[in-house]
Amino acid sequence: MTKNKQKTKVENKKVKASSLLLSALILITFSQVYAQEPIIKIDGSSTVYPITEGVAEEFQKMKKGAVRVTVGISGTGGGFKKFCRGETDISNASRPILKQEIEACKQAGIEYIELPVAYDGLSVVLNPKNDWAKCLTVEQLREVWKPESQGKKFLWSDLDPSWPKEEIKICGAGSDSGTFDYFTEAIVGKAKASRGDYTASEDDNVLVQFAAREKGALCYFGLAYAEENKGKVKTVPIKNPKTGQCVSPSYQTVQDGSYQPLSRPLFIYVNAKSAERPEVKEFVEFYIKNAGKIAKQVKYIALPDKAYELVNERWKKRQTGSVFGGEPETGVTIDDLLKRETKK
Repeated sequence: MTKNKQKTKVENKKVKASSLLLSALILITFSQVYAQEPIIKIDGSSTVYPITEGVAEEFQKMKKGAVRVTVGISGTGGGFKKFCRGETDISNASRPILKQEIEACKQAGIEYIELPVAYDGLSVVLNPKNDWAKCLTVEQLREVWKPESQGKKFLWSDLDPSWPKEEIKICGAGSDSGTFDYFTEAIVGKAKASRGDYTASEDDNVLVQFAAREKGALCYFGLAYAEENKGKVKTVPIKNPKTGQCVSPSYQTVQDGSYQPLSRPLFIYVNAKSAERPEVKEFVEFYIKNAGKIAKQVKYIALPDKAYELVNERWKKRQTGSVFGGEPETGVTIDDLLKRETKK
């Protein structure tokens, strides 16, 4: 081997070694930065997800990558399981925390701050080709969804003889979802009381696709997703049990309380210990300040300004516990919510 070739070979080895060393230093630097980067962990309701994800994106832009916010979807019930095990800092919830979840958090020594962030209507959704069902009653929906109907096939004509003999194909929220809890409480009369033989998912997009595909579809999911997918699916008016009026789900009817019994407040629950961390404190303050704006952007109903003032007071006081007492409720209006927040 000539001296030139030997020299070239040595130089190549040096370059390779330098490159490996540089790569290792870069990797170590990135690892150190990543390890030092504060992370806020959030999980829970798919219904609340668009609001929290929107807030998280804006917050991370403001912080220019100094804080990372992760937002998962495991349903309200699934989110509370993680939250009460101390695995998350914040839990998205489309219903108030229930007694068994309160107890689970208590056993784990976890205190929480309950913060309403927006309002939503739960929509009953049909395929756009359904031109016969102009209004549905709670009684009709209960007949289809009650546990005793497990295994029974319904035709639309079973609900109203003037409707066609088209088979009803049902879909709705999975059992870990707060939407499932709320719908069953409002329609069947008991939370989690439902037939199990239906297409279920915590992902509302799956339900949208089902309703768009099946002519006989009868589904339920959040109003925001129905609004977002107008044309693919259609909402059906529900007969208000108190007034007897058939009312379509809309931002106006949810806000004025006429769309019943499927209107509901949406929440985040903050781990009181996590709230002591500067990044969590800053994030929640940012959330409360921007919740109304983001809620409107993702087609939810913002709370009145007065409500956000009360929520902010609750946060500043670090007031723990729930104003709902762990009991499932339906038909809570914005006025009701304001009164409860004021009393606390």
